[in-house]
Amino acid sequence: QRDDAPTCAGFLAIACGSFHSVGLRNDGTVVIWGDSSNGQRNDAPTSAGFVAIACGVRHNVGLRNDGAVVTWGDSPGGQRDDAPTCAGFLAIACGSFHSVGLRNDGT
Repeated sequence: QRDDAPTCAGFLAIACGSFHSVGLRNDGTVVIWGDSSNGQRNDAPTSAGFVAIACGVRHNVGLRNDGAVVTWGDSPGGQRDDAPTCAGFLAIACGSFHSVGLRNDGT
């Protein structure tokens, strides 16, 4: 158990990386806790509007309600470098060092 884990209610989803976790709150904001020695918590979004979250080993992905993808955390293998800049995504997922997204056209 971590000392910095949230103790409040109101979460819709939880995702876990290797040594960090991300929670999606009812209001569409994200909360990150755990280790950040490799930048897992760097550049975390502070705005609302998220509908899904996913974690890799040291990076994170969020899906916004407009279908846009947001990435944050570490990127030693380019996990954040090729993130899409357009909207139109329905789902996201992370592997250890990569991420994928499903577009609304099925691709």
